[in-house]
Amino acid sequence: MGRRREGREAAIQFLFARDLQGQTKPEDADVFWTLHSAKASTRAFAENLIKGVLAHQEQIDSGITRLLENFSFERLAAVDRNVLRVASFELLYCPDVPTPVILNEAIDIAKALSAGESGSFVNGVLDKLAKSLRSPEPKKVENPISAADA
Repeated sequence: MGRRREGREAAIQFLFARDLQGQTKPEDADVFWTLHSAKASTRAFAENLIKGVLAHQEQIDSGITRLLENFSFERLAAVDRNVLRVASFELLYCPDVPTPVILNEAIDIAKALSAGESGSFVNGVLDKLAKSLRSPEPKKVENPISAADA
């Protein structure tokens, strides 16, 4: 598993624990990292995601809420809610990360950490969000025709 995947999973686990415990104290992060052994680069990536989600949580949560159909944000499974938060943060604030990477990682993590149809659910919500926030990725042409060839 790559550093970024591990970092995303760690960020989701931290945010999940925070959801269950309510507001956290600064020392809670130290306790989390004591229990979750990670390389320094993985930890740094996860901490950037965590800080970003927490700094923009109100905007992220309201964006997710607008996309939910016949479902309230509060009723989302805590794992799914935090997978959506991390992926939404990346879609909004990490333009260097390709949209398909964000979606695939979120779907795979939801399948691994959550239950049932979580992967499909996360896919549906993030697909709508990605389409509203980012233009489609340009398709690469295998054998482009240059003006000289024409």
